[in-house]
Amino acid sequence: MATPVVTKTAWKLQEIVAHASNVSSLVLGKASGRLLATGGDDCRVNLWSINKPNCIMSLTGHTSPVESVRLNTPEELIVAGSQSGSIRVWDLEAAKILRTLMGHKANICSLDFHPYGEFVASGSQDTNIKLWDIRRKGCVFRYRGHSQAVRCLRFSPDGKWLASAADDHTVKLWDLTAGKMMSEFPGHTGPVNVVEFHPNEYLLASGSSDRTIRFWDLEKFQVVSCIEGEPGPVRSVLFNPDGCCLYSGCQDSLRVYGWEPERCFDVVLVNWGKVADLAICNDQLIGVAFSQSNVSSYVVDLTRVTRTGTVARDPVQDHRPLAQPPPNPSAPLRRIYERPSTTCSKPQRVKQNSESERRSPSSEDDRDERESRAEIQNAEDYNEIFQPKNSISRTPPRRSEPFPAPPEDDAATAKEAAKPSPAMDVQFPVPNLEVLPRPPVVASTPAPKAEPAIIPATRNEPIGLKASDFLPAVKIPQQAELVDEDAMSQIRKGHDTMCVVLTSRHKNLDTVRAVWTTGDIKTSVDSAVAINDLSVVVDLLNIVNQKAYVQTGCTSLKLILQRFLPLITDMLAAPPSVGVDISREERLHKCRLCYKQLKSISGLVKSKSGLSGRHGSTFRELHLLMASLD
Repeated sequence: MATPVVTKTAWKLQEIVAHASNVSSLVLGKASGRLLATGGDDCRVNLWSINKPNCIMSLTGHTSPVESVRLNTPEELIVAGSQSGSIRVWDLEAAKILRTLMGHKANICSLDFHPYGEFVASGSQDTNIKLWDIRRKGCVFRYRGHSQAVRCLRFSPDGKWLASAADDHTVKLWDLTAGKMMSEFPGHTGPVNVVEFHPNEYLLASGSSDRTIRFWDLEKFQVVSCIEGEPGPVRSVLFNPDGCCLYSGCQDSLRVYGWEPERCFDVVLVNWGKVADLAICNDQLIGVAFSQSNVSSYVVDLTRVTRTGTVARDPVQDHRPLAQPPPNPSAPLRRIYERPSTTCSKPQRVKQNSESERRSPSSEDDRDERESRAEIQNAEDYNEIFQPKNSISRTPPRRSEPFPAPPEDDAATAKEAAKPSPAMDVQFPVPNLEVLPRPPVVASTPAPKAEPAIIPATRNEPIGLKASDFLPAVKIPQQAELVDEDAMSQIRKGHDTMCVVLTSRHKNLDTVRAVWTTGDIKTSVDSAVAINDLSVVVDLLNIVNQKAYVQTGCTSLKLILQRFLPLITDMLAAPPSVGVDISREERLHKCRLCYKQLKSISGLVKSKSGLSGRHGSTFRELHLLMASLD
């Protein structure tokens, strides 16, 4: 009788190199759970299909790193905000730029599409929230109230409210129709990173860097419960589609919470690091995380996760049993949203906006077309996903097949785990990652590595250390050749990954160099810090220090020439003295040595005199002072 196969609860699905430089933002399509958009420091927005290795489309037009991206509900439009404060909206099916929205004075930290109307909300580091009409290319209203950067924006399911979370430790609720703040929710003791509306009830969840999740009643405008003890800052939360629980993407784990009373139903170990976004499809939770230029996707089988019940795993507050669920789970405890059948009414404009915010010159439309492009990297995937107009046949489909779960670790997988793997894979981006029929997985519980009873010498000899040196001499030439092949394979893999890292570093340095040629040192250092790559900052500081040494050396040489060059030349040109003058002979000897050194330096000074800028001017001045040496 066949033994049933036990599958994993959580596993790693795929890892890709998403950008030529660091990834700065990403988002999952919530409708399909299969579309992924990434924004990078290379000023591009790339679109991917989950579990496929190739980029579908690359969107260009931004001139500074992309800080925030968001897909609309049908996954037909995408909006991206940059470090410079500009916002661009692309039509994915038409593969072209739709709108460019200007108005923020600092980088865009958060974006969200209205669920029904053609509106986009944007939050910036300038503390302002703006509501944009995509059709009219104008700012409908500006909401003021936060004192620090706005990190997250979410529209309510009925499209009437907008929730905002900011670094000032507050959550605010805005009435779109009235154009004013409805309520402010204080209570967090750290920056609030994320907010999420309950799909049905008047309930709002917020996660903060103070390691707490708070639930807010939107009828009474008060806190319902507070979950404490998160393993780190809360950056990603998501309600289950039926609203029975809340998922929190923690450091290397997924936690499932209830709020009345506050309980932790389940904890699933997933080695995804700092997960950036979550989506649910086919009873599977998809999580994505990024590090440098790499993006990794993970899957959690929700059918094997406890989402409600009377037995709590890892309770948050105490060890009391969970309260029994109400007899009729479909009966909500609060009011439910009334979703309109058509688009919502346009928010009232409380005050007139400036002319620049209301409408941009018509010439900008043409300029956007020239500067922004949608480069289709994979025509087959693009036609499959974006070309069908019928929503029923749209791919990724709304009812796509779930990702197959790999089996739990057993003897077979332990044997696979015993195979040597390059250590560089953990530290550097992996280019051209091949999608295998059964990709590397991450178990829901850490599995100890199996130690084989006998280690095959031909496969597991340490590189650089020959076991034959410690054993009786046995000549096996064929075995030595196999070891050499393994060593060369390891070296090649390390070489490829290092090339990817150095290429990314070179592009980042080119970006800093472009700023250097147009601005001062402070601007260059600020741009290097914004890239968020310490190696670039170190390289720049080395250059700055070298420049400082050059300037100091030139100043010292200038003083020497001004003070001592006339003395040296006069001493060398003077006729010989009559008789013996030992002190004069010593001075003459020292002047000849100084002349020889200055003569050797004059060639370098002459070659540098053609430089531009402050250093070039200094070298030209030195060249004129040293003209008397010729």
